[in-house]
Amino acid sequence: MLKKKTIINFIKFFIVIITLNFFSNCFAETIIFKDCDNGIDGFKKNEYIINLEKSLMTRVFTYDSKTYKKYRLTDIKTKKKNSITRFIYKEGNQILTDKLGYPKFYTQLIFEKNNLNVMIKSVINNESAIAKLSKCKKIETFQSES
Repeated sequence: MLKKKTIINFIKFFIVIITLNFFSNCFAETIIFKDCDNGIDGFKKNEYIINLEKSLMTRVFTYDSKTYKKYRLTDIKTKKKNSITRFIYKEGNQILTDKLGYPKFYTQLIFEKNNLNVMIKSVINNESAIAKLSKCKKIETFQSES
């Protein structure tokens, strides 16, 4: 009799574990802003990868020869291929990067899921301004199961 109860409890436990695993799968979203152009600098590659699950934005860019030479003249540490990673958070329908230069003066990038423009917000002594930083040609959204 004890063995039968133990087997039934084991089966119940096993069913609960399988059910929890099945329903605990969550979906993570990654948004990629591709082929972005800012009108000032030239790029062979310029994209922003937004990982909402990890709360990270990674900008991956490669300067074209002309832009690389321009920046290399003033800063010897300039590389042709670069990547920058920043923490992000959501506020309404906007995705914002962490504040850089806080508290008196800071900047942060602003993204929207269905807007091809990447905006930059600058704040000086509580006065803010928002301007277009880049216009992207394409937005790709990926849902991944984790």
